[in-house]
Amino acid sequence: MKVLVISSSPRHDGNSHLLAQAAVEGARSAGHEVEHVFLDDYVQRLFGNCRSCRLADGRCSLDDRYEDLLLNHILPADGIIYAMPLYWYGMPGRLKTVFDRLFCYISDSAPQQRHVLDTITGKKVGLLISSEENYTSATAGVVAQFQEATRYLRQELVGVVAGNGNTRGEIVHDPSDPVHRARDLGARLFDIRVTDYCVDTVRPKSVWGAPTGCPAAS
Repeated sequence: MKVLVISSSPRHDGNSHLLAQAAVEGARSAGHEVEHVFLDDYVQRLFGNCRSCRLADGRCSLDDRYEDLLLNHILPADGIIYAMPLYWYGMPGRLKTVFDRLFCYISDSAPQQRHVLDTITGKKVGLLISSEENYTSATAGVVAQFQEATRYLRQELVGVVAGNGNTRGEIVHDPSDPVHRARDLGARLFDIRVTDYCVDTVRPKSVWGAPTGCPAAS
């Protein structure tokens, strides 16, 4: 399988980078094809006003490498692992822009719409978070945001690893061992089962034999 690991911090030697590296090692140990990219190499422009910045043929005019990231790296991947530092209890702006600008490629006026819609779904997603604070709800907001974003895109958020550190590299001293957990997430990305039951989900007594999601509304 193809795994894309995305580092959203501009610090290539920071704590979230260590988590990303561990996930890369884990995915490779499982035999997957792995690519690791840094967002600051691709995303420079914020989401704009599509009414004024679209080109005449419907394409986005923002002059950075976002389209390359989306079409040539994100869409071909079977699984994506996002590594991020916690900024103001949410995702860094550059990472938020990745999701904001996706609108420019899935709207009716986008020439790539059909291709993007056909290939953005069905992916396994992992999330790696480094933060200074370790109380439970510090990362709750960004985890909920990823849960909703992946649900909307019909992807599966299969695992979240949060670790604590402030100075660069300090996360290796976190006694919860987030580096090991990030490596394990990379290795098991496609083996982790996500269940989401509704009151009318038909399921057997066995947890592992049950359907994984709510039935479609009739």
